[in-house]
Amino acid sequence: MNPAVLSSSTSIVIAFLASIFIYIMFLGLLVLWLVDGRIKKEQVLHALLAIGLVWIITEVIKSLFPIPRPFLMNGFPPLTFTIPQDHSFPSFHAAAAFALSTSIWLHDKRIGMWFIFFAAFVAWGRILGNVHYLGDVLVGALIGIITANVIERLHLGKLVK
Repeated sequence: MNPAVLSSSTSIVIAFLASIFIYIMFLGLLVLWLVDGRIKKEQVLHALLAIGLVWIITEVIKSLFPIPRPFLMNGFPPLTFTIPQDHSFPSFHAAAAFALSTSIWLHDKRIGMWFIFFAAFVAWGRILGNVHYLGDVLVGALIGIITANVIERLHLGKLVK
């Protein structure tokens, strides 16, 4: 996307979605934990563990597949508040957003659907922000969803024993 054809307000919205919105999701997790009695400390810890695990997974994959970011290839500047220095594939932001939202969805479908919707905005913002390709965020989302499910099942396995 050519940033020269975007209005400044559109650029700010894209930068917000690509850079800040994921932190609002984390704040939402904290609010749910503190305010909504349905979100247990255990579920928050599952989400945080899944996010930590997706960070490791995405870093390993990035080291195996050193794909340059779109802004390095197309010459247009990134529309983010910071300039990423690592490789493009897969998107950690998408993986983390979907790990967090899937962890919530596994506990509360109604609230989780909102978080999944927010995670899609994070992923789309990373594409529009010129820091990831579509494949980067799709694989990142898949990593996040699978990791959250594995964390949840491992825990359930311990409860059954």
